Amino acid sequence: MSLHHVTIRQLRGFEATARTGSVTAAGQELGLTPSAVSLQLKQLEQLAGMPLLERGADGFRPTDAGRELLHAAALIELAIADCDERLDAMRGIERGTVRVGVVSTAKYFAPQALAAFLKKHPTVEMQLIVGNRGETIEAMADLQADFAVMGRPPRDIEVEQTIIGPHPHVIIAPPDHPLAGRRAIAMAALAAETFLVRESGSGTRLLMERLLETAGITPRKGAEMGSNETIKQAVIAGLGIALISAHTVSTEVADGRLAVLDVVGLPIIRQWYVVRLAEKRLSPAAQALWDFLAGSGAGFLPQLERPATE
Repeated sequence: MSLHHVTIRQLRGFEATARTGSVTAAGQELGLTPSAVSLQLKQLEQLAGMPLLERGADGFRPTDAGRELLHAAALIELAIADCDERLDAMRGIERGTVRVGVVSTAKYFAPQALAAFLKKHPTVEMQLIVGNRGETIEAMADLQADFAVMGRPPRDIEVEQTIIGPHPHVIIAPPDHPLAGRRAIAMAALAAETFLVRESGSGTRLLMERLLETAGITPRKGAEMGSNETIKQAVIAGLGIALISAHTVSTEVADGRLAVLDVVGLPIIRQWYVVRLAEKRLSPAAQALWDFLAGSGAGFLPQLERPATE
């Protein structure tokens, strides 16, 4: 037997069972009886020539072979959806769903850019998947997102990438901090400071650790925090200083609630990108959004005022 004889119905029954852990739940979702789903699974395993599911304490879960088939099934579903949208485009119908992964730091400009796109293309549906760097890469690699808006693209998977615009990172402190207002602060002057950090897997944390390592200093690390908003409020409260995306603090700096320290070598300028798997072919709607972000996305980036100096 061969998987060349597999049917879409069998793959969907398998995917639903692997995701829910239950034949009954899969049947309810697909409008089938549990016995019908079980038959599909049996036929599919016969075609594969090996077990695809194993029973665990919390229900069915895929074997290594099953995970390979799940990946293939996801590609098939995306290819069908892609073809459907392209046929609609050939009929002159502008519609479709675009799934965009957005790293949490990009939420300070990405929604405005996406809203502007939707004003021009009101019949396109948008799904946002917001997470840290690791979660966003995972969503893209698992084909849950058509593409992602992020900083440094991943190096361990093959991707296509296009620059949106510059992404500066700065060190922030409370306005009454002793270093606030000083010019050309040496990195060594920060050795005694407490740095507030993002969670493991955050691109900002990786950048901060690389910066401190290069400077040869090991300052105290304060509490680990899961969002830029929490870090900003902690810095305002005087719990420490932090390296952070300048695009996340433009409002607080303008209002005088935060100060940007004039540290030698900063800001660190990275780039914002749109990134997709090299194997991913974009639908007409997704391609239109990709082109919009690449061509006009920089216009939505927040502007940061220069820090006050003595």
